[in-house]
Amino acid sequence: MVTGGTRGIGYAIVKKYLEAGASVVLCGSRESTANAALEKIKAEMPDADVSAMAPDLCDSASVEAAFKSVYEKYGRYAEKTLNLVMPGLDGLAKMKNLMAQLRSEPPKEIAGTEVFRLRDYSDGSITVPELGVMGETPIKGSNVLYFELADGTSFIVRPSGTEPKIKVYILCKGADKAECDAKLKKYSEYAENLKK
Repeated sequence: MVTGGTRGIGYAIVKKYLEAGASVVLCGSRESTANAALEKIKAEMPDADVSAMAPDLCDSASVEAAFKSVYEKYGRYAEKTLNLVMPGLDGLAKMKNLMAQLRSEPPKEIAGTEVFRLRDYSDGSITVPELGVMGETPIKGSNVLYFELADGTSFIVRPSGTEPKIKVYILCKGADKAECDAKLKKYSEYAENLKK
């Protein structure tokens, strides 16, 4: 959803997202300008997944209805960041050991959901369980493990660069807030057990 997506920088952002394969809802202050921008984009990019709307930004009910229509069409997204603090003299060793274990014995599932791909930004490998290394990340040299799960959730693990803790990022999609909340809870519980 790009507000101000009918002209200028907003319009350029809409086009860049579409070129990258994203689904976009462009928003304008008037229905006529939103529809004109949509027609122009559709003429240039007929296969793009793009729609337009012009909610009244001064009316909370109009804005809420706009978001509801986007959730109904695309689902809801949620994220959570966890800090697994590992204090004490052995904290750094625990962090290093956890990252090494996740690399040497990557989980086949996380909280009961299959891991279908692992991106290791340390060596740049993209691994598919049972098939092995299937590709390379565009960057490498960073101590980050990115687990892609079968339900569309991303479970990302990395050590903090400044404190004795492991950071876990959970990015999920669901049909509604309740489904997202349930996924965040499930994966957060799994993450908390990593520090044990």
